[in-house]
This record gives sequence, structure tokens and C-alpha cells, in this order.
Amino acid sequence: MYQVLIADDHPLFREAIARVIDDGFPGSTLLEASDLDSALAVAGRHDDLDLVLLDLNMPGMQGLGGLVRLRNLFPTLPAVIVSAEEEKRVILQTITYGAVGFITKSTPRKQMIQALEQVLAGSIYLPADIIRAGSGAVAGDDSVAPQRQPADLNDVLATLTRKQLQVFERMSRGDSNKVIAYQLNIAESTVKAHVSAILRKLGATNRVQAILSAGDIDFAAYLRAPKVPER
Repeated sequence: MYQVLIADDHPLFREAIARVIDDGFPGSTLLEASDLDSALAVAGRHDDLDLVLLDLNMPGMQGLGGLVRLRNLFPTLPAVIVSAEEEKRVILQTITYGAVGFITKSTPRKQMIQALEQVLAGSIYLPADIIRAGSGAVAGDDSVAPQRQPADLNDVLATLTRKQLQVFERMSRGDSNKVIAYQLNIAESTVKAHVSAILRKLGATNRVQAILSAGDIDFAAYLRAPKVPER
């Protein structure tokens, strides 16, 4: 069973999240905090926490500064942002700053449980519907800025095999390696190999950069074109 810290300044939302966790992970131990300082204090007293669910806008957070404080103090504690924020670049920035997932407060209960399962299994969770919508780099953050211009991106895409394109398409939606492996009926290790190849060809150093590079690519058009033979 898991031990989870719910950090949010709205009691009703903490109660709602607690019900979701009780439904999805019966027997789990739940701890609560209403601001960042109390969340840090609870985390300091419980070194066996499995996960912290962190509101992006509760007192003390100061935007992403609170996430940075948490990661600096407890670098091995997985943190998931749970917020009403639905701006794609903000979501991606939280991952860059060390969160292992982002769940919007409008997420249906079943999907929220699936997101938590994915995170607790060691994967990163991103809301696929938001990641698919729109594009754009995170202003002022070179660590997630796309490294290539559009013309270069077209050249790179032309070198990807059909399977790599399929992996890249699903990766750009925010799907985890495990989900991609299931969808494409291939081994998760194979997905990891494809992801590594995609990052290398894009000149990206992490998954977030690759997602930002994807922009509004029409993957269907590339998949219809003759492709490099699979190896």
C-alpha cells in the first residue's frame, strides 16, 4: 500500500482527492497539508512517502518556486502537480523542474486513478489532450526550447522509420513508454530504443524537448509517405 501526501489549500479538493486514492488504492495512508511549508514539514517527518500531490497555486508555492524547493529538499520524493492550470507550456515546465506528472483538476476520477498508477509505476504522466493541443516553447527556459528550426525538423522526420514516427506521434501526446508499447504491440524496451533514436535525431536532450519540437506535425501525412525500411 502507498503513503501519499495531498498538499492543497482547499479542504473540499483534498477530500475529493482522498476519495479517488481510496477507490484506486485501497488501504493507502493519506497525509494532508494546506500550504507549502506544512507540506515540507510533513515530508520531513515521513521519509517513507511514496508520492506527494502538490497544488501549483496554494500558499507558499510562488509559482514553480515551491516545486523547486521540494525537489531540492527531497530529491527522491516523486511529486505530481495537481492544478486547474491547463496551459501546455506551464505543464511541460513543471516536468522540466522535476515533477513526475501533471494532473488537471478537471480530470475524471477513472483517468486520475490511471494517471496515479502510471506515476507510481515509475513513468511520467502528462494530460494527453492538452499536450496534443497547440504548441510553443516555454518562454525564458532554454532547457526545454526546441533545438531545431522547422525546415530541419522536416529533414529529421524524413529519416525516421514508420515505427519511430508512430512512437513519436504517441510520445507527443504525452503517452508513456508502457502505453505506447501496448498500443503498438511491441516490447517496452523497443519503445525505449525508438525514443532514444528520436531524441538523438532531433538533437533533443529530453522527452519534453522532443514534445515541444513536435509542434503541430501532421503525423498522418508522414506516415502515408514512403518510409525508411525498418531494421
